[in-house]
Parts: sequence; structure tokens; C-alpha cells
Amino acid sequence: MNLKRHLTLYAALWKNSVTREMSFKGNFILWILVEGLWFGLQLTFVTVVFSQTESVGTWTKWQMVLLVGASNFIQQLYQAFFLTNCTNLSELVRTGRMDFLMLLPVNTRFLVSLRVVDLGAFVNAVFGLSVMVYAAAKLHLHPTLAQLAGFSALCFVGILIHYSLMFILATICFWTVRAQGIVWGYYNLFNIARMPDEAFNGAFKAIFTFALPVLLVSNVPVRVLADKINSPTGWLLLLGMGVVWAVVSELFWRLSLRHYTSASS
Repeated sequence: MNLKRHLTLYAALWKNSVTREMSFKGNFILWILVEGLWFGLQLTFVTVVFSQTESVGTWTKWQMVLLVGASNFIQQLYQAFFLTNCTNLSELVRTGRMDFLMLLPVNTRFLVSLRVVDLGAFVNAVFGLSVMVYAAAKLHLHPTLAQLAGFSALCFVGILIHYSLMFILATICFWTVRAQGIVWGYYNLFNIARMPDEAFNGAFKAIFTFALPVLLVSNVPVRVLADKINSPTGWLLLLGMGVVWAVVSELFWRLSLRHYTSASS
């Protein structure tokens, strides 16, 4: 019954998001164009790099294009479900609307995390998926059902990692009131995910593999598709990071709620 209630509520949130987006069609279309142009610039960057070299580590041009497409696909799906909600958390705290959400007979984190759906991001995710299909054709890849299932599962884990980390940063607003700058700072790190992990080494690679695992989020799923997985270490590490950061984000959320004094106090 609790699951049915949440699903019904989520359907209503989707309906509300569709209504909001269609009320501002110009903004909806413009945002899709802006994101599409940015994605095009990323692909242009790949072309420029490979006009000077044959490979980056063991990554060839079309494998790199596949990586950029996958990175955009994962980023846009994350943006569709979670980005706006994470960035708006500080406004809920500052304006006192968090009080109202906490009084509702549903899970508060569910509402905070999924209130708004960015429909334009789904369109941009299709662009990323289309580039992946084209790059796979250029590479003559014929992924099996197991590879496709593994890729999908690892993309889900990658989105979970992005959400968990950004949600932790967003909950800092319970102490500072405003935390949008910190949240957007992490969002800008998403650009690192479109780079091959072999392009980095030393402390930089360690940080963005273990502390902020943005390199794992795109590289590991693409390695599954491109038959570049030589051992299970990569995907096991990604799964482990997904579990760890999901647990940490839930603990941090509960700690944050205990420090929330509400707008009326």
C-alpha cells in the first residue's frame, strides 16, 4: 500500500512537470538547443584531439566518441530526475517549505529528491544514445544481451553515485541555508567523466576514482560495451562505490534532519 501511494504520487508529480514545461515551451526548446550545442562542442573536442594523435592510452577515436555519448546519456538522465531537486533543496530550507513536506504522510526524501522532472533532459539523453549507437557501428561492435544488461545496470549505479554525492552536498544547506554553489561545483565535475581514465594518473586519478568516482561512472559501462574489461575490478569497484555512497548519503540526510530547526523556530 505504501509503494502504491508513492507511485501514485510520483505519477502526479510527472503530470505537474509536464504541465509546467508545456506552459513555457520556448524555454523548454531553448534549453534543449543549448544542451545540444554543448554536446556538439564536446564531440568537436574529440575530433580536435584525434587530429593530433591516434589514441589516448588504449582509447581510439570512436571509442572516445562512445565514451562521450555515454557520459552525456548518464548525465542527462541524472539531470532529468535529480539535478533540479538537489539544487532546490536549499530553497526549501530557506523559505520554510521543508516544514510542509515533512508533515506529509510520505517519505520526505522521496519528495525532496523527485518533486520535479526535467523533461528536456530526456530529449538530450536520446542525443547521447544516438551518438553511442553511431560510434558502436563505426567500431563494428555487436554487444550481447548480457553486455547491454551490464551497461544498463552500471549506468544506473553511476546515476545513483552522482545523486548520492550531490544530495550530500545539497544537505549542507541545513547548516549554511544556501548550498547551490557547492552543488553546481560538483555538477561541473561531470565533464571529467567524458575523459578516458587512462588520460590521468597519480593523485588526480585516485581522487576521481575513489573519493569522487566520476571517472568510474562513464568509463566502466563503456568498457563493458567495447570489450575493454580485462578483469572484474572495475565494475566491482563501481558497484561498491554505489552502495557506499548511497548508505553515506542516507546517514547524512538523517543527521541533517536532526539539525533542522524549521522556519518557525
